[in-house]
Amino acid sequence: MRLALFQPDIPQNLGAALRLTACLGVPLDVIEPCGFPLSDAAIRRAAMDYAALAQVKRHAGWTDFRAASAGQGRLVLFTTRAAEPFHDFAFAASDILLFGRESAGVPEDVHVAADARLRIPIAPGARSLNVVTAAALALGEGLRQIRAFPAASAAEQAP
Repeated sequence: MRLALFQPDIPQNLGAALRLTACLGVPLDVIEPCGFPLSDAAIRRAAMDYAALAQVKRHAGWTDFRAASAGQGRLVLFTTRAAEPFHDFAFAASDILLFGRESAGVPEDVHVAADARLRIPIAPGARSLNVVTAAALALGEGLRQIRAFPAASAAEQAP
C-alpha cells in the first residue's frame, strides 16, 4: 500500500504525511507541482528525525506519476464527490491511496483515471477533513484489512 499526495498546497501537511507514512512503513508519492517550494533538502527538513524511515518519491507531474505507477496497483482516490464509503471498500496490499490538493482536490482527468473513488463519511454540515487526518483514517482501514500494520518491536511489547 502507498500514499500519494496530488500537488499538496500546505508544507506542514506534507511534513505530517511524511511522519505518518514513516511510522506506518508506507511509501509516499508526492505529485508536483506543490503550492510551495519543494526540494530534497526541504523533504529531509520536513521529515525531521523520521527521514531515515521515510520512503518518498517525487514525481514532476501527474503524467510522470502515472507512468511510474502503471501496473503497480489500483489507484484509489479519496474525494468528497464519491458515493462509496471507504469502510465498505475491500483494500488490497498494492493499492495506491490518492489524496488531492487541500484547496481544490483533483481535476476531472484524475477522477476519471482512478480505479475507485471513495469518501470518508463526516457529520452533516461539515465540509471536509484535513488531508492528513483523512489519509490516516484511510491508511488505518486499509492496513487493518490487509493485516499490514508494522510489527511491534520487543521494547514496545515489554510490560
